[in-house]
Amino acid sequence: MSVSGKPRKKSEELRSHRWFGVDDLRSFGHRSRAYQIGFGREDFAGKPVIGIINTWSDINPCHTHFRQRAEEVKRGIWQAGGFPLELPAISLSEPFQKPSTMLYRNLLAMETEEMLRSYPLDGAVLMGGCDKTTPALIMGATSMNIPSIFLPAGPMLRGHWRGQTLGSGSDAWKYWAEKRAGNIDDNDWREIEEGIARSPGHCMTMGTASTMGAIAEVLGLTLSGASSIPAPDSSHSRMATRTGRRIVEMVWDDLKPRDVLSAASFDNAVTLAMAVGGSTNCIIHLVAMAGRAGIDLPLSRFDMFSRKVPVIANLRPNGKFLMEDFYFAGGLRALLGELAPMLELGCATVSGKTLGEDIAGARNNEPDVIRPLDNPISGPGGLCVLFGNLAPNGAVMKPAAADPRLAKHTGPAVVFDDYNDMAARIDDPDLDVTADSVLVLRNSGPQGGPGMPEWGMLPVPKKLLAQGVRDMVRISDARMSGTSYGTCILHVSPESYVGGPLALVRSGDMIALDVAERRLDLLVSDAELAARRANWKAPPPRYERGYGVMFAQHITQAERGCDFDYLHAGPATPEPEIH
Repeated sequence: MSVSGKPRKKSEELRSHRWFGVDDLRSFGHRSRAYQIGFGREDFAGKPVIGIINTWSDINPCHTHFRQRAEEVKRGIWQAGGFPLELPAISLSEPFQKPSTMLYRNLLAMETEEMLRSYPLDGAVLMGGCDKTTPALIMGATSMNIPSIFLPAGPMLRGHWRGQTLGSGSDAWKYWAEKRAGNIDDNDWREIEEGIARSPGHCMTMGTASTMGAIAEVLGLTLSGASSIPAPDSSHSRMATRTGRRIVEMVWDDLKPRDVLSAASFDNAVTLAMAVGGSTNCIIHLVAMAGRAGIDLPLSRFDMFSRKVPVIANLRPNGKFLMEDFYFAGGLRALLGELAPMLELGCATVSGKTLGEDIAGARNNEPDVIRPLDNPISGPGGLCVLFGNLAPNGAVMKPAAADPRLAKHTGPAVVFDDYNDMAARIDDPDLDVTADSVLVLRNSGPQGGPGMPEWGMLPVPKKLLAQGVRDMVRISDARMSGTSYGTCILHVSPESYVGGPLALVRSGDMIALDVAERRLDLLVSDAELAARRANWKAPPPRYERGYGVMFAQHITQAERGCDFDYLHAGPATPEPEIH
């Protein structure tokens, strides 16, 4: 009996046997083409075929090392008696792909699911790390539900500038504000530009990539400790080979994603997200990932954990340190050890052990980097969910990265109709704005962006920067980079492009934020809002052809994970006929 509770598979029960093991004309064709590639019968006969889904590309700096890591994964697969086949997939490069990688997350999820279904694969190693790649690969593999294990890209090394440690994203926003304020010059800016990203790997702050890697691990989909290893570290190479060995055993044990994923494991993921002060983006991704496993994860569940889980990871943008420091402090295993009293430790993992068994003996080497529960860097509420007449279906924010004085604030709206309007007017000396104003950006959601770009950290107007202002309340139906900070209310739903209340806000309207009460309200009468709604006209579709049309017709709103409605849940797709 295998660790999954199922009988251990026999070679003739492998999924790939239908391609390679049957004595008929079609299998003759499959075997002869394998010989054409250069493989021999001894390479694949009776062995688990493992697909390595590699999201490497020349334009994805987070995954620069994946060419080498794929070979190291193959080494582990060969060692364990498997047959590795590398399959390239679309590479969602966060810095370069426009208008947003979020537009294409579901495309990668679909591609992953269909590759796993249509090829003779018994199991898969999912190679990802750059923000949307992690949820996309997991969504696709969960829907297909063959044995799968996730290989995190790992964070890059620390950045440096004139003796200061730089964190990707977070310090870019910080020093850009200082440049706009006139406090650093073009030469300073160029030196920062050249020193902030020094190696392969994803952002080394607790941004979306680090958050999602940690979530993949606590969900039980990686080897224990895998998500914390810096990308260039030799331990990362060894982890890749161990991952290759492990997936072969998972195939024989028939250990699949849905054997690991449960309501309790997603509760663990939400708990972790709060404890690390994770990216607001993780809320959308977790809802979508849970949906693929047939698990409902409403926003109210996030808020429940938000009210009781403190922030114990002292990592930027909420804290002081970076992921390299986190790794040497003991990494995610050490943090989960500190968080253990708040976790469901009996959850299954791809190791074949429980989460509690995986983290047994974990040691916290740096209690200032990974704080104990009784000495957090901030109390509960690292992330929170807001409701009100401006966000009837919810909005999210990260109080841990915001100015505490703005947690309860009422101010007049300064409305921008879209990103271009904001970019054109934000630094206008005549803009009617003060430090008490509430900046509002609309038409930036799933439909309006399109693809819900990371425009939610609206810049503080230049004239306010000159006055020393570094934070103010900002509201949008967009997302925000996980490396960002500030009092930014995001994912307002329904979005303005489909007629949500954000579409009805006018400059000068008073908006009230109350984080403690989880409220976001437009202080305008119902009668006035009804009159405005009667005059609102729906904008034209963003796309008239191609993938964009499919996206617009089927994308759900933020509180449902921005998945395609026909992929979020439903019966399994039948196995392909082999004729």
